[in-house]
Amino acid sequence: MHDVTIIIFGASGDLARRKLLPALYHLARTNVLTRYAIVGTARDSITAQEMVASARPYFNHADEASIAEFTQHCTYQHLDFMRLDDFQRLEQHVTALEQQQGLAENRMLYCAAASDFYCAITQHSAQSGLARKHQSFGPWHRIVYEKPFGHDLQSAHAINQCIAHYFDELQIYRIDHYLTKELVGNIVLVRFTNILFEPLWNNRYIDSVQIILNEQEGIGTRGTYYDTYGALKDMMQNHMLEIVALLGMEAPELLTGEHIRTQRAKVLEKIHITDAVLGQYEGYQQEPYIHPQSTTETFAAVQCMINNPRWLGVPFYLKTGKCLHRKESLIHIQFKPVHCLLTKNCPSDSNSLTIRIAPDPTFFVTLNAKQPGVLHEVLPVDMHFSHHYALSISESHAYEVIVQEIMRGEHSIAVRFDEIESAWRCIDALGKNLPLHSYEKGSSGPEAATLFAQKHSIRWRT
Repeated sequence: MHDVTIIIFGASGDLARRKLLPALYHLARTNVLTRYAIVGTARDSITAQEMVASARPYFNHADEASIAEFTQHCTYQHLDFMRLDDFQRLEQHVTALEQQQGLAENRMLYCAAASDFYCAITQHSAQSGLARKHQSFGPWHRIVYEKPFGHDLQSAHAINQCIAHYFDELQIYRIDHYLTKELVGNIVLVRFTNILFEPLWNNRYIDSVQIILNEQEGIGTRGTYYDTYGALKDMMQNHMLEIVALLGMEAPELLTGEHIRTQRAKVLEKIHITDAVLGQYEGYQQEPYIHPQSTTETFAAVQCMINNPRWLGVPFYLKTGKCLHRKESLIHIQFKPVHCLLTKNCPSDSNSLTIRIAPDPTFFVTLNAKQPGVLHEVLPVDMHFSHHYALSISESHAYEVIVQEIMRGEHSIAVRFDEIESAWRCIDALGKNLPLHSYEKGSSGPEAATLFAQKHSIRWRT
């Protein structure tokens, strides 16, 4: 793969330490990255060796020789995001490094910092010459923004305006790492390459859709961040609404980045939430860095609809929460029942497609078949396809995929400005007056979520 200089803003932070640096190490160790330089920056006064050492516990299959080799490609420079002169010194350092190593000046600027700094980083990167506006020839400069992208529609719009002033959309990558998960990426291919599904992918045949992202863990050390956002902004605004957009979009002209993003954006413009339940696990207010009277939700279940001809009348149910009884991520598509010709013992459930993202990525198709040895008895049968066992591969680390796709210039893993703003508009419309229901750690959520399911005549899938 062509050479690259990767500049990490916020290199001493949790995201860089736990996700980004381990991904870069593994790409280097497996020779995906061969000609590269990594420049870490942050306000902390540390060395490149200390930066790598802090990430060392998160390296998989690490050995001292490869770590030493990786560290030789790393440098670190103290930087205040608000000071242009710091960026000018950084640009001089990066240019000298590229000249010394004979690199082609392809640059990936990775913002692993809070979104409050995105505009300052963007402005100073452009003004210092660290990143130049898109040109059709010569080396590329691309800038990457992590979620959360703002904290509401107004802040997201302001960031988008700032970025658009300095860079072209083709250079901009607003990352949603859920879009890099193998089975999430598979949704588009499974739907558009199988005649078994594509003709049925509409309100004539689909009864409802569930998207469930349950987590066993609490907030850990992320209290300051999480108490500002909560389940709706941390999970639904980005990951879950993007999955709805993938499921609901029309066929793109090509299965490539900009075509897919255009169709996702059209769906997100039409989504609105029609019902919701919020919850908070017991003991949340006593967690580190949490306000003792916090009303931040750690659980959310919503019903949303897509107001277009394909999906009119089909409810999408989204559920996510912390400290639940099990970790599970899945998409469940319930088809409508057929007219039953039996005089008795009609099947109690209709056909369904379940895509389990984690654990053990698997497709399940549930059909109704004859009970062996019994006339006219119907038995639901699961046909499943295990992604790992069938293909004998393990799922790539999401951030390894992100880095590789950005280097290739592929945009389907990134979210366009209009997708971001439509998703925020949907979440902001909920307002702040919903009641907050308490639930026990290790439970399936608040009792109100069970009543929500009964009200809408659904059964939460696991």
